[in-house]
Amino acid sequence: MKALTSKQVLQENHTSDPNAVTSLTFTHRALSDVSCLAEFKKLEKLDLTFNNLSSLEGLKPCVNLKWLSVKQNKLRSLKGIEGCVCLTQVLNAGSNMLQSMEEVSSLVRLRALILNDNEIVSICRLDQMKELNTIVLSRNPISKIGESLGKANSITKLSLSNCKIQEIDSSIKYCMELRELRLAHNEMRALPSELGRNTKIQNLDLGNNLITRWSDLKILSSLTNLKNLNLVGNPVADKDVLTKKIKNLVPSLHIFNGRPIDKVIRNATAGTDDNHSVDAKKGQKMKKHKQPYKPINKDKDENTPSMDPKSKRKSRDSKDKSVIDTEDVAKVRHDDADEMVYIDATEKKENREDDDVAVGKKKKKVKSKASGSLAVQLLSPEPEVGLGGPSAWDL
Repeated sequence: MKALTSKQVLQENHTSDPNAVTSLTFTHRALSDVSCLAEFKKLEKLDLTFNNLSSLEGLKPCVNLKWLSVKQNKLRSLKGIEGCVCLTQVLNAGSNMLQSMEEVSSLVRLRALILNDNEIVSICRLDQMKELNTIVLSRNPISKIGESLGKANSITKLSLSNCKIQEIDSSIKYCMELRELRLAHNEMRALPSELGRNTKIQNLDLGNNLITRWSDLKILSSLTNLKNLNLVGNPVADKDVLTKKIKNLVPSLHIFNGRPIDKVIRNATAGTDDNHSVDAKKGQKMKKHKQPYKPINKDKDENTPSMDPKSKRKSRDSKDKSVIDTEDVAKVRHDDADEMVYIDATEKKENREDDDVAVGKKKKKVKSKASGSLAVQLLSPEPEVGLGGPSAWDL
């Protein structure tokens, strides 16, 4: 057990007056007791990230705290946070072992609540938190939203990625100011009609869910301000025509599956034109190889002068020899023609396979981009979201 002391705080802040200390950062110190902070009455910002705190009871006297981070500790409960009635900016208690969030409901002036990577199973009522604009609850075993958002009229950013949500409950319709909604890595199969009332949404992440049918996406046409949409990992995203359909459905869209949507459509169109050009060239090559064979004329010339019997016999032998040679030549040329056709067919098959490989690489490249760097930005951690700064999705 390692306790923070008042002497240590004063020394590190180069002061002897506790009232002169308004901001403190004690991270990665293995602290398990910070009750000495009760002496620092003017403390407004406190960062205790990466310590061994198992309770927040020692922070009850810190009534002037406005910003608090206790993420990456060993908290099982937020009991004690009720005393911090002046928390107005951020409460970050992510990456702990919290099983409930009921205690935060008393923080009626809080704007950003970050509780990702815990063991919370349900969202508490947020009725009294009139100024709350950001909620991050990703990577919690939350199965449903329920009526918890019924009066959360001021929320602009909501993250429930990597939970166990199977459907968006109707209370989402009350979040009329919602601009950013993250629901990736859940078990949703459809989007509710109520989502159509959230017309201010600009960024929507639905990646890695179970959406299969195109008809389940048509409600997106109501989101007239939607600029960034992610559907990677859904069965419906495997359909080649989806990009054009989405663009027609949501004309305001700029980014789709992590890539500029207009660029994806241009590339797809260019790829189709290239395939037509390759097929035309192959047709010309096939035509060139299949030149019809012209047989040798074996008919006797009518103007040939008469000969004596010996000459006739000689001529007849010569003629027979000529017929044999002609047949041999015809056979050889016919065999050559068959060989050329066979070679051409083989080359065509090999070229087609090469083209398929190239197309496959191209598709693979597109897929890697869709789930690569830009997609990582889409699904990046959200600590900065609750700070009131620009969204991590603003590309």
